[in-house]
Amino acid sequence: MPTLSTLFWFRRDLRLSDNPALVEAATRGSLMPIYILEEEGEGIPSMGAASRWWLHHSLEKLQQSLHGQLSIYRGDPLFIITKLLESQKFDALYWNRCYEPWQRKQEEALEAKLRELEISFQSFQGSLLWEPWTVCKSDQTPYKVFTPFYRHASSIPVRKTLLKPLEMRLLKDEDHSLSLEELNLLPKIPWYRGFEKEWEVGEMGAQKRWNSFLNDGLAGYKEGRNHPGKKNVSHLSAHLHFGEISPQQLWESVKNLGSEVPNKDKEHFLSELGWREFSYSLLFHFPELPWKNFQVKFDRFPWKENQELLSKWEQGRTGYPIVDAGMRELWQTGTMHNRVRMIVASFLVKNLLIHWHQGAAWFWDTLLDADLANNSASWQWVAGSGADAAPYFRIFNPVLQGEKFDPQGTYTLQFVPELKTLPLKFLFKPWEAPKEILREAAIELGRDYPLPIVDLAVSRDKALEAYHQL
Repeated sequence: MPTLSTLFWFRRDLRLSDNPALVEAATRGSLMPIYILEEEGEGIPSMGAASRWWLHHSLEKLQQSLHGQLSIYRGDPLFIITKLLESQKFDALYWNRCYEPWQRKQEEALEAKLRELEISFQSFQGSLLWEPWTVCKSDQTPYKVFTPFYRHASSIPVRKTLLKPLEMRLLKDEDHSLSLEELNLLPKIPWYRGFEKEWEVGEMGAQKRWNSFLNDGLAGYKEGRNHPGKKNVSHLSAHLHFGEISPQQLWESVKNLGSEVPNKDKEHFLSELGWREFSYSLLFHFPELPWKNFQVKFDRFPWKENQELLSKWEQGRTGYPIVDAGMRELWQTGTMHNRVRMIVASFLVKNLLIHWHQGAAWFWDTLLDADLANNSASWQWVAGSGADAAPYFRIFNPVLQGEKFDPQGTYTLQFVPELKTLPLKFLFKPWEAPKEILREAAIELGRDYPLPIVDLAVSRDKALEAYHQL
């Protein structure tokens, strides 16, 4: 292999455009792009099955963009990178930073090793709008409430986006690079077949999805985003998580829009990017967020262990149509509308009194956009145990939520088609339908569709009682 100049490490930035570290590395001469699949280890959560599916296809698209010149490895990044650098073919390592707790430790260890080897290195900001340590209060402590966090963050200029390198002199480790198939990312149970119809994975797919949303989804976003039957959803979270598109690209595009989109819609979309940043700030400053209650009083909460109820929630068989629609959407498409995520999460932790850990674990395995910061912060928010959390006594009523946000049943009936013959009046509370109505609809509750697994009023009272015990 010829002498190389730079080793470039792809991580959560599987794109060529607006990739700061890649752009800089390309200016130095020849480079070898690498990707390392980390094995599960201490402090490193095992990647969920849905995420593995997405990663497989994202790497496949990245490999195509790099004309087959991506070198792929599996194992400990520190060990693998050290071995490559000690081959004396490189004089520098470039990468974009990540912010999960184990990745921060990993970068610190790597930097120490690079100094020991006297190898030049640079890391860059490629996946967040603002570095977590730059958005703190005047006393340098982190924000725990979103509004002041976002107000401060918004005053900090966002870096300009970058074009992809015009020219890259790429080389590949032909001797040791693995094939994509050797990573064994695709789950053995092919439940993901439906994903292939829903998603175009990769940088080009992200750009298409973004342009479609700009043209036909951003206008009306502030109100429409709450209605799962409407088109005001970007469907970009998985693309963002894997770095197929950067938050800077989204921020800059929206800021440059004219009056064709109302300001209230643009500002609300930007604030949603702000919530993503807030979640990462919380994870950065409180690395135990995925495992420990942010509010320690919830350590005493009397959660229930009930595998039967948990399984019915996972399968979308709770007897509450909006909840079941969300859980089935998740299973069939790998995603779930944000409003419905809050409804199903509230139902699990407050109506079933099942620990938010259980819900977060299911989302981690089945969401294509499974993201440690967002998943942890959002579940704690719904549970009432997190930072700036919804009060515990705020319990979403799935009947009222369905009637308010899916009034025509557009979304619910897409995933719960067995109720399509039921009058809309009873769609979100089929157990209240008179026997003759059910008979005319040819629906037998308990056979064609489940009876409710829990009484809303009784379970709400139990949840409030448990909370007051704290």
